[in-house]
Amino acid sequence: MLMRDRMNHVPQIVTPLPGPKASKLIALDERYTSPSYTRVYPLAVAKGEGAVIEDVDGNRFLDFNAGIAVCSTGHCHPRIVKAIQEQASRLIHMSGTDFYYGPQAELARKLAELAPGTGNKRVCLTNSGTEAVEAAFKLARYHTKRKHMIAFFGAFHGRTMGALSLTASKVTQRAGFAPLIPQVSHVDYPNCYRCPLQTPAGCCFDCLDQIENKLFKRTVSPDEVAAIIVEPIQGEGGYIVPPPEFQQRLRSLAQRHGILLIADEVQSGMGRTGKMFAMEHWGVEPDIICLAKGIASGMPLGAIIARDEIMDWPPGSHASTFGGNPVSCAAALETIALLEEDLIANATRIGEYLIGRLRDLQTRQELIGDVRGKGLMLGIELVRDRETKEPAVAERNTIVQECFQKGLLLLGCGASSIRFCPPLVIDQADADTAVEILDEVMSEMPPARRAI
Repeated sequence: MLMRDRMNHVPQIVTPLPGPKASKLIALDERYTSPSYTRVYPLAVAKGEGAVIEDVDGNRFLDFNAGIAVCSTGHCHPRIVKAIQEQASRLIHMSGTDFYYGPQAELARKLAELAPGTGNKRVCLTNSGTEAVEAAFKLARYHTKRKHMIAFFGAFHGRTMGALSLTASKVTQRAGFAPLIPQVSHVDYPNCYRCPLQTPAGCCFDCLDQIENKLFKRTVSPDEVAAIIVEPIQGEGGYIVPPPEFQQRLRSLAQRHGILLIADEVQSGMGRTGKMFAMEHWGVEPDIICLAKGIASGMPLGAIIARDEIMDWPPGSHASTFGGNPVSCAAALETIALLEEDLIANATRIGEYLIGRLRDLQTRQELIGDVRGKGLMLGIELVRDRETKEPAVAERNTIVQECFQKGLLLLGCGASSIRFCPPLVIDQADADTAVEILDEVMSEMPPARRAI
């Protein structure tokens, strides 16, 4: 486990938020950057270490979003910094789609060996999760010679045109960009907490039934479907863990019809759930895996992994100038080493502790309707009433803001959920601090929303 300087006491708030320097930086940013960016709260970052973020005014925060599940080894891990510096001193760029260099080949070999399942695999490196999804979309169409894709409501796969066509998370992400890529269908993602059939098995079978007995009988023949893309645990949709048999049954459905199964592990992969790949929890071997976020500890990198016989596109059919950048590859190789040494195990260990603390909090805070997740990919869903399960949207937004004011960085997901995706280096003390701040904020809510 990384022994790190905790940068003194955390959280430590020394100015009103945002402070004077932060306010000045925010004004500059908002004058010149795209208005499409979403800023949840006025955090102006200066530096980070481990699970600690310090803003430009010297305020220190406990970071439980890790740059949206990206900084898997924590902020500025010394071994990652060293790997980046050493590689940058030798070679920064040469375009791995046109030439050869060691870090790209070594990373491709390592990812191919790590991917679940038997048989030889190949890797295509990209700059981001969105680009990984785009590559998987293209490869599925090329390999199968089919056009149609199936995705899930609540899914977030990215914002470029192909990935956006698969995304079905929020209207604002798609509004104004039509027409999107045609021949994409969406079905419900299984959500046990909100299952109308009230049983995990029923929830699971209903989602699969929408594919077999609705799509395949009414709108698209299965022999026209190239792939089904699925998040092992739905991320932006609410950190929703599917029923235990769902991924296995989805795999079987796809195989029956010669359809590829694409696992979008952009958020759930690279050790976050206590396994290198979340699909390993259910013993499922996808045909194509999409990776990014935690793969390189903050350096821009994504990847798809597929079996040899699937990755059969010819030279020139897909490439990327910056994908597989040698500095990013060096960071990824060191990230994987750290994950394998201890951080995956720590995600399991601290994840079990944190989910226990959150479930204990649920017994005292009536706003918490559900606690779910695996490893350090955990979520709580907030409801105004536990019987009706009415989403507590405004309350969730207030809680996220108030936690920021007290020095805890959290993000929402889904309609009224809060995600916990901290760096995988956190310890029990960090987990305790986060839960204590959350408890304090909830207890300070108006009387109708206070603890039981």
